[in-house]
Amino acid sequence: MVPFLGSVAVISLSGVMMPGPVFAVTVAKSYKSPFAGIKIALGHALVEIPIILLVYFGLARFFDHEPVQTGLFLGGGALLIWMGIGMFRARSRLAEGGRDLPYNSVVAGVVTSGLNPFFLLWWVVVGSVLVMKSLAFGLIGFALLIIVHLSCDFGWLSFISNIVHRTKSFWKAKYRNVPFIICGWLLVGFGGWFLSSGIKLVV
Repeated sequence: MVPFLGSVAVISLSGVMMPGPVFAVTVAKSYKSPFAGIKIALGHALVEIPIILLVYFGLARFFDHEPVQTGLFLGGGALLIWMGIGMFRARSRLAEGGRDLPYNSVVAGVVTSGLNPFFLLWWVVVGSVLVMKSLAFGLIGFALLIIVHLSCDFGWLSFISNIVHRTKSFWKAKYRNVPFIICGWLLVGFGGWFLSSGIKLVV
């Protein structure tokens, strides 16, 4: 079982460490609180655990339907663009510490996970293989899969959150809004990618 759990950790970390919407809001929210990463990971888990259970019970095929994928791409893309533009516009006030984003960290984790079609498809394709392999060890293997995977999410996002929060005071004033510019455009970029993918499914 140890080699299997090791593979789960490596695959999970390769996913969570990839810059994306969850990473972007973690950096932005961490400016205000060192616990933002834990809260975002909690929101992420609130979406992820039901998906893992869907995969376990063989219901993941729901996400294979083209109308469902189209809705996720279009809706998720539009919302990420809205979040990114809002972050970019408020960058100066966010950098000065006098204002926070209009949504809390748990909500940010839920939204950037639940409306990310590639996150959902990852569980349908890659995650389903991990779930099937875990069942070779019974329910204990399945439970450990969830624990190891979520531990990677919580550990990495908490690490990022603490690094950003602890080092922000060392940045020169003119550079303090740079993370919000980058993260804002990152959200807009992913949103545009999702929208274009959804449009391709329609046409």
